[in-house]
Amino acid sequence: MRRWTIPSAPAAADGALLARLIGRLGEPGFATGVLDDLHDAVPAASWSVYRAGPTATPVLFLSGSRGVPDTTRDCWRAYLTGPHRDDRTLRLWPQDGDGGDCGDGDGDAAAVVCHLTAQEVPREHRAKIYESHGVLERVSVMDRQGDGAVFAVNFYRHQHQRPFSDAAIARVGELAPALLALVRKQLALRPGAASPGGPPPPDDARAARLQALCPALTAREREVCLRLLRGMTQDGIACDLGLSLATVKTYRNRAFARLGIHFRSQLFARVLDA
Repeated sequence: MRRWTIPSAPAAADGALLARLIGRLGEPGFATGVLDDLHDAVPAASWSVYRAGPTATPVLFLSGSRGVPDTTRDCWRAYLTGPHRDDRTLRLWPQDGDGGDCGDGDGDAAAVVCHLTAQEVPREHRAKIYESHGVLERVSVMDRQGDGAVFAVNFYRHQHQRPFSDAAIARVGELAPALLALVRKQLALRPGAASPGGPPPPDDARAARLQALCPALTAREREVCLRLLRGMTQDGIACDLGLSLATVKTYRNRAFARLGIHFRSQLFARVLDA
């Protein structure tokens, strides 16, 4: 994995390209249009924008594809079933005084560009997302937020494409400040969208969604489900709620039975795709 900080004085960007990207703001086809505009410089087949982190509630803000089906939501659900806990790209900055996983960078809190191939990803992550969806490579612009969460703009190469060239990866670095500003502005323009600039307030909305899906859920069952949706393990939920692991499992099983589901991924599908 390669990682480097974005220069404080970014290289001059193509004015015509920036004009086209800015012109996409607020359009219904924004996600696909951005890939079209960037294709000559960064020939990605899909991209995503999300917020995640060890203590953050994960949020997928947008995605798009070019020449392939957009399976980002399937990837996101698979990611939240476990791979996100071992995602090195969420630990590129020091945490609580440790050394972080800083790669080639200097470990500060500046935005960074990160490049990695499927073979560098942990086995579970690679199998569930990269191999299952034909993804071979990723280059990301990642910005650490005040609560330790990471806001990421990610471009993916799929198996029908040639590897990203060094020039394409460098171009992402040159465009990184503009891309971060562009995406944040697009998200701010969407009515009712979760904010990319700080901790999202999803629990109330998710609790309401759970209540609407199944009014029979008890308060404890909803609390367990909400923590599962945050990506917490059952051990972590037990500690957080002051319950035994066996009790947490009981609440989980009862909630899943009421919802008519069997797996955590189905919970994500029912609640997060609402």
